[in-house]
Amino acid sequence: MTYYTRGFPGSARVCLDPVARRMILADPDPPMRLPLRYLAPGRTIAFASVVAALALGYPGQASADIFSFTDDEGVVHFSNKASGGPFRLYLKSPKGHRSGGGYAVMPSDTSTDRFTRYDEWIRQAAILYQIPEELIRAVIMCESNYDPRAVSPTGAQGLMQLMPETGLRMTVRDAFDPRENIFGGTRYLRILANMFNGDLELTIAGYNAGEAAVVRYAGIPPYEETQGYVTRVLGYYRRYRTLGDPVLASTAY
Repeated sequence: MTYYTRGFPGSARVCLDPVARRMILADPDPPMRLPLRYLAPGRTIAFASVVAALALGYPGQASADIFSFTDDEGVVHFSNKASGGPFRLYLKSPKGHRSGGGYAVMPSDTSTDRFTRYDEWIRQAAILYQIPEELIRAVIMCESNYDPRAVSPTGAQGLMQLMPETGLRMTVRDAFDPRENIFGGTRYLRILANMFNGDLELTIAGYNAGEAAVVRYAGIPPYEETQGYVTRVLGYYRRYRTLGDPVLASTAY
């Protein structure tokens, strides 16, 4: 998968094969597999570096909306402006960062069985979307503490705390169904991993703050919540990888 830019203001060209193009637009077909990895300090961010100028190059703009269209050669164009013509809204930036409130349901399942109750679905989703089981578990742990009934004050739902609009993008019909939620959340991780060239930290940051925020800041957004979230998820990810036992890894402090 190759990314490259053209020298005209407020727009970028991204060359994707047909499978990757379908996935970045959230087509229901399985996504291209791009392995997760760490990049060395001083890394370049493939997708974000292409379109970071769309958000950072226009300091007077508060919106991080992203527009796109696919030309006759199959090249996906991104822009921070509609620019007229064929551009259509690809991703709308929410107003504020995880703002708003609502009726929250805090995690309340205290049974240790919850740490292994969803093993089969986690395993299936990991195989289908080529995302490490340990990462899926780490996200579930940090998002809902393995309680499928959890609802955040902002409206995120279920095991992997999918926002309703994200659930729709991931073709999730019932976010409180553990299997659907796991598959939807893992699918979103796969799309983020593809978008950010397999960078693990950016994938996690995008899951918390949204891909537009990662693109806007060309890295982990300077939100205290997101930075803490990345640290926590990475901590559990390493713990699951090291200890192996989901119960021990989830409860050892």
